[in-house]
Amino acid sequence: MEKYLRVGVITSPHGVRGAVKVYPTTDDVMRFKKLDKVILDLGRGETRELKIRQVKFFKNMVILKFDGVDTMNEVEGWRQKDLLITRDQAIPLEEDEFFITDLIGLNVVTDEGET
Repeated sequence: MEKYLRVGVITSPHGVRGAVKVYPTTDDVMRFKKLDKVILDLGRGETRELKIRQVKFFKNMVILKFDGVDTMNEVEGWRQKDLLITRDQAIPLEEDEFFITDLIGLNVVTDEGET
């Protein structure tokens, strides 16, 4: 079971004050309004916790502004980086609902019993 769940991918900086455009990978895009913080996956096992200051929506994207990040130069290297949450921040699932990451690698069996 994965420790983190991906809620979005940073696509590019937005403006000159350190905001970023995020492609949401969650079913409920409004959940960004309820999140206080996210984890930026910088790659090679390196992460950075970011406190969300402001959330806006534009077309199919989410615009996020983080505390302590105030210039476009600071976020330029974050293109195509994942934004993660911990499992305790996840929205509770209904019966027979699963996170995609928990299904990857499982065997699929048809009604006829074929794998």
